[in-house]
Amino acid sequence: MDVNAAVAAAAAIAGVCTGVIAMLAFRWSEREQKRPTRTSLHTDAVLPPGVDTVLSVLRSSAVVLDEADSVVKASSAAYALGLVRGGKLAVEPMLQMARDTRRDGEIRQVELDLPRRGTGRGEALAVSARVAPLGSRLVLLLVEDLTEARRIEAVRRDFVANVSHELKTPVGALSLLSEAVMDASEDPEAVERFAGRMQIEATRLTNLVQELIDLSRVQNDDPLEDAEPVRVDELVAEAIDRSRHQASHKQITLAASIGGTAGPSPSTEDEDEGGRREAGTAELQIWGNRGQLAAALGNLVENAVNYSPSRTRVGIAARRVTAPGGDMIEVAVTDQGIGISDKDKERIFERFYRVDPARSRATGGTGLGLAIVKHVAASHGGEVTVWSSEGQGSTFTLRLPEAAAHRDRGPGHGGGTGAGAGTAPTDETTTYEPIPAPEVLP
Repeated sequence: MDVNAAVAAAAAIAGVCTGVIAMLAFRWSEREQKRPTRTSLHTDAVLPPGVDTVLSVLRSSAVVLDEADSVVKASSAAYALGLVRGGKLAVEPMLQMARDTRRDGEIRQVELDLPRRGTGRGEALAVSARVAPLGSRLVLLLVEDLTEARRIEAVRRDFVANVSHELKTPVGALSLLSEAVMDASEDPEAVERFAGRMQIEATRLTNLVQELIDLSRVQNDDPLEDAEPVRVDELVAEAIDRSRHQASHKQITLAASIGGTAGPSPSTEDEDEGGRREAGTAELQIWGNRGQLAAALGNLVENAVNYSPSRTRVGIAARRVTAPGGDMIEVAVTDQGIGISDKDKERIFERFYRVDPARSRATGGTGLGLAIVKHVAASHGGEVTVWSSEGQGSTFTLRLPEAAAHRDRGPGHGGGTGAGAGTAPTDETTTYEPIPAPEVLP
């Protein structure tokens, strides 16, 4: 009897213990389910309502960090910049800012230079980072890429410095020459000599200001607002007329080849109209702003004449080439000048850059001509390229879209008589090679 009672008591005690343990286990399970885990911190549910939507439309790179410095949310731009790697913030200064902000709740901002990933050239990526608390446990990091803004600002500073220097030279010369004229008031010959120098400096200053205006217009205006079909033969004729006097003075032959038709030397007294207007030349038309296109081609021809020795040749050739997006017109200007080194070819389209500063001063060059050509080509959907060899000359090629209205007409349009009537110019007759090394004409 006593044994049975003991067994019953033991069973009762075991049942009570089992019930208590089961209840404690149930309570512990509920508490663990309610408490956020590290895995749950990496879901969108931990973000305050609407934050995810706001972050998705921000232009800045966004990263949200939790209490353990793990990334809860990161935009694709943050990954592209290399800010996030393996679920962690990879930039130590930003991580330290986030920890400080989490500790005291203060908003912080700093500008940093980060190495570019994969370039191998040590180029810096300029960014602005701003850290702010997001709720009680999270921290928001916004990163703005300032690299392009920094580059533009550097270009602007260089441009202002160059303009100041270029303007200072002729203005200073005019000031000195005016003092010389005053001092030589009793000497008519000296006054005449100084006045001639003043005219040269005034002309140089005028050309510089005009090219600055032209460059500003090219950069700010949309050339396609006033676009029209422009005949290539008319552009070539205008460019040749612009350099006619200088070419005659240096006995340089200017030869034009448009659609396979070779023109005469405009540096001679006679002009053969047929040489520049034969059948087929009007077939080549460019879609764009006439004034800007004329300025660009005129700059190329003028440079070719200025940098060529006397009794040599400058050639202007145009042809149609087939391209995936539609036919293009290539206009090449070839000279027999001093040529351009590989080092200088990388910089010749920069504003105020001169291959030969002494020659530029002698010819009145401003260093803006090729910069204008580059901007005109880019704004018209084309490009300008250069081939050059020192001592052999250079070839600058403008490649621009052909007029759409002309392309729609198709081959054979326009009629006319002669060998070229009713047919489009063939590429076989319009191909051209760089003119050979300088030679003295008889």
